[in-house]
Amino acid sequence: MSVLTAKPNTTVAFTDGACKGNPGVGGWGAYLIFADGQTQSLFGGEPQTTNNRMELMGAIQALQNSPTNMRLEIWTDSSYVKDGITSWIHGWKQKGWMTASKKPVANQALWQQLDALCQSRQVDWHWVKGHAGHAGNEKADELANQGAAQVANSSTNNTPQQHSQNSNSINNNYHVDEQDWLTNDILGFDALDAEDLAAEIIDDTITDAKDDSLLEQKELPEFDGDTSRANPNFRPRLPKPIHHGEADRQLIMDTETTGLDPNKGHRIIEVGIVELIGRKFTGEKLHVYINPERGMDEEVIRIHGISEAFLADKPTFAQVAQPLYDFMAGAEIIAHNAPFDMGFLSMEFDKVGLKDFVQQVHVTDSLTMAKQQYPGQKNTLDALVRRLNVGKQDRTFHGALLDAEILAEVYLAMTGGQVSLAIDEVNMSDTGGAHKPFAHLANQLIHSITDDEAHQNWLNKLSENYPELASKWS
Repeated sequence: MSVLTAKPNTTVAFTDGACKGNPGVGGWGAYLIFADGQTQSLFGGEPQTTNNRMELMGAIQALQNSPTNMRLEIWTDSSYVKDGITSWIHGWKQKGWMTASKKPVANQALWQQLDALCQSRQVDWHWVKGHAGHAGNEKADELANQGAAQVANSSTNNTPQQHSQNSNSINNNYHVDEQDWLTNDILGFDALDAEDLAAEIIDDTITDAKDDSLLEQKELPEFDGDTSRANPNFRPRLPKPIHHGEADRQLIMDTETTGLDPNKGHRIIEVGIVELIGRKFTGEKLHVYINPERGMDEEVIRIHGISEAFLADKPTFAQVAQPLYDFMAGAEIIAHNAPFDMGFLSMEFDKVGLKDFVQQVHVTDSLTMAKQQYPGQKNTLDALVRRLNVGKQDRTFHGALLDAEILAEVYLAMTGGQVSLAIDEVNMSDTGGAHKPFAHLANQLIHSITDDEAHQNWLNKLSENYPELASKWS
């Protein structure tokens, strides 16, 4: 189905922004496809603006010109807009429209206008790669540039023109409050690109979410686990390393990748980690999907079930590298076929300048352990699950966090299970978790005269039947 095909009970909008200079002359565009097949092209601009402002204006115009009683799909190539309205805005509101660095949110007036328009209606946000031949995005880009050109050639800049498909001109009074100092962006907040903003928001809102409570407070739609399609509802779990430096801290880890060889340009697309301290689960989990900035073969997708469309709006490794590094540093990393995972992680951290990652962790390969413990047998994770009767979760797809959780059970089973077992902790040594010796309990055994007599009678019978034994006993 073409991306420009009308959808029942849905308005589809493609929006874009353009700026010549950033700041400079800018334009916004929105191309709407209504449920009945009719279309509308909208564009306008400002003489002194930024690209981010124009991206926001394109989305605002799509909301203002679409029926409120129908679902609205907005497709934008701006991660700034898409991530801002679906994720970052919740933290901004909680902080009184301040950023992680305690600065006022850039373009606050436009964000508030966009937020108000989204209330009480169903809006689905989608990111699309810009200038990549996407038909809807190309139309929006053309309109945004038309808006900028119109402003540049016009002496009247306060009333942008909107045009419908039949070229009937419609005037729409668009007014910027000249008293709003944010309009001029005098502190240069718009100079921050989407990657910087994403890293800031991840550090401020997501790394603070060491459990699900903060995510629940944001009232975000629940992630349904579907990674086969574009699905914006997943939120990364990048907890702070609150147990950093503690003894016996183990991180059970798994990754998913675009292929088998990091030296051939393949990248990490998912990391899942479960934390143990003293061989006990702490409840801390790290889970993030990553945009690999490259494609994947179909056979790889069939293995892990993670599509390119799903990863398109996810953060890049550079955006999550520091919190991931901080969480893992100093711990024992346990992975099944660890050289594979560590090879990819080392490559990814090297790319962003964190070249000492391998020196910061101790690595244990559970596959090597299994081969030593079960020589000559199949030692895949699935085989170990069956052999040890653990990790019974559904593994239709090999998701990294799910596999890490299962591997944790397998590792504990292979190495003796939970240390405490059914023995009270008072019977545990203070170091290392080994059981105390039981030799001191020997004097608690009760001497039984009845057992002695029964044993002697048994020996006497043997002597009668086997005289040669009696001679040896004597």
